[in-house]
Amino acid sequence: MPPYRLMGIVNVTPDSFSDGGRFLAPDAALAHARELAAEGAEILDVGGESTRPGAEPVSPAEELRRVLPVLEGLAEAAPGAQLSIDTTKAQVARAAIAAGAQLVNDVSALRGDPGMAELIADSGVECCLMHMLGEPRTMQRDPRYEDVVDEVRAFLEERLEFAVAAGIPEQRIMLDPGIGFGKTLAHNLELLRRLPELAGLGRPLVVGTSRKGFLGVLGARAHGHEQPLEPTRRLPGTIATSVLAFERGASVLRVHDVAPVAEALAVAAATLSGDGR
Repeated sequence: MPPYRLMGIVNVTPDSFSDGGRFLAPDAALAHARELAAEGAEILDVGGESTRPGAEPVSPAEELRRVLPVLEGLAEAAPGAQLSIDTTKAQVARAAIAAGAQLVNDVSALRGDPGMAELIADSGVECCLMHMLGEPRTMQRDPRYEDVVDEVRAFLEERLEFAVAAGIPEQRIMLDPGIGFGKTLAHNLELLRRLPELAGLGRPLVVGTSRKGFLGVLGARAHGHEQPLEPTRRLPGTIATSVLAFERGASVLRVHDVAPVAEALAVAAATLSGDGR
């Protein structure tokens, strides 16, 4: 088994920054998720509410309407994959778990809904706790830190302690520094550069740089362009940052483009281990 896992992104939304609307229909989302699993995604992360900068919240009923048919279909169509629900709402997570989800990916780190921690503790599923400055609608309005790595580490450490105190076993918790969630380009690069400091918290690290805006800016600079590259042109940056994150201690890479990232990581893992078999 490789020393990392790939989390394939399944956006069942009309407004996600990278592929909004493409997989809104359940059949399209299911086909996409099956393809990601076939390409090597061990985790399928299904989300019905966009968390892009400036995104507006949706009701629990609408979120459930979007994600439940997909989760129910995947429980049969992709039995080898771990199903994840990307939500901050306990109501949505509860129904998703009943439909087969085994992981709750909560970008609010259990701050968005007071019932989420108890639900996860009682249900026996895993969870991922992410750092975000503010909320999606406001997170990119002039984010500032004294030391972004120290502050993100302190936040994740506190949320880990909170989760354990709420009854969630530590071995069921993953942590995510929240690349692009209330961070500037410089903040994102500093987090990636000093990722070993976050790995020192002792829990699996989830890193999601895939198609993020800072890669569009860096890619444009490489080509001498003023405007950031479109999300679909950010694959080289996604591959580079995913490989660097793995080398620095990330255990799970959350991506849109599973096949090319899987190939790049396989080469990186073989190089780092010296195993040429």
